[in-house]
Amino acid sequence: MFQDAPIYHQLVAERGDVPARVRDAATSILRELDHVMGGMSLPALSTSPLPMRQPDASARAALQLPRS
Repeated sequence: MFQDAPIYHQLVAERGDVPARVRDAATSILRELDHVMGGMSLPALSTSPLPMRQPDASARAALQLPRS
């Protein structure tokens, strides 16, 4: 996902792989919830990262981001 992003690798080295930790925590919570709810059918979490979205015009205006 971030193969050509040296800043991402630097952040992972400094802070750990936060997205992976969040996915692990979400999976654990989902399993616990499934157990508590008596095995009701709950949606499975995807282990693949979500695609990056470009901010829309209002978000760019709010953040004063240049157009790409």
